[in-house]
Amino acid sequence: MMTNRLLSAVLVLAVALSCAAVPVRADRDDDDDRARKEKSRRATEQHEMQRRDAVRRDPIIKQPPGYVLDNRYRHNHYYPPRDHVAKVLPREHRVIPYRGVRYYYHGGVWYRPSGTRFVVVLPPVGLIVPFLPPFYTTIWIGGLPYYYAGGVYYTWRPEENTYVVAEAPPESEVSEQPAIPDQLFVYPMKGQSEQQQATDRYQCHRWAADQTGFDPTQSGGGVPEPQIAGKRADYQRAMKACLEARGYSVQ
Repeated sequence: MMTNRLLSAVLVLAVALSCAAVPVRADRDDDDDRARKEKSRRATEQHEMQRRDAVRRDPIIKQPPGYVLDNRYRHNHYYPPRDHVAKVLPREHRVIPYRGVRYYYHGGVWYRPSGTRFVVVLPPVGLIVPFLPPFYTTIWIGGLPYYYAGGVYYTWRPEENTYVVAEAPPESEVSEQPAIPDQLFVYPMKGQSEQQQATDRYQCHRWAADQTGFDPTQSGGGVPEPQIAGKRADYQRAMKACLEARGYSVQ
């Protein structure tokens, strides 16, 4: 009789302990789940911060083999030297005919055929081009903007809505365009080529300038001084919206 009562008491105690353990175990599982979610959230935030830092960071300028640095007007980009001979043209080059000669263009570099090969040259003054190089530096001559890249000067020809290769201006007349703050950092998210990036940037620039009345290629943006800050911000927002719609990450 005594033994039966002891067994019953043990069973009751075991059941009670089992029931008490269930909430404890459930609480521990909830804590583990919350910890995993918090760890995942922090990892995601850290990855996003690293991605944004990579987009904002200025690109490291590396010297391709045989290229030379063009640091005139703080341009700071590398190009193949003049008279450099290339066996083949870069992919996605453009053909620009001028006075019976076919010139080839890619990434700010101009080529002219020489037998079965191609020689790096300066394009002739007066050659018309519908685009600027992907990297250029704005300088000012007598209040007018010139666009410089790789030893070549370009000016805007409004009556033809295009650019033209210009003569090198006297150094004494050159003033450098001050850097515009709040510069956009653009990263191609869909593998856009260098030439496509240049085209998209230019077309978005023209659209943003038309929408806002602010053109950063003109002195003071082409607006009265009291309006520069506000108009510049409007232009940057318009550029960002246009480029993001074309598949770029813009910071």
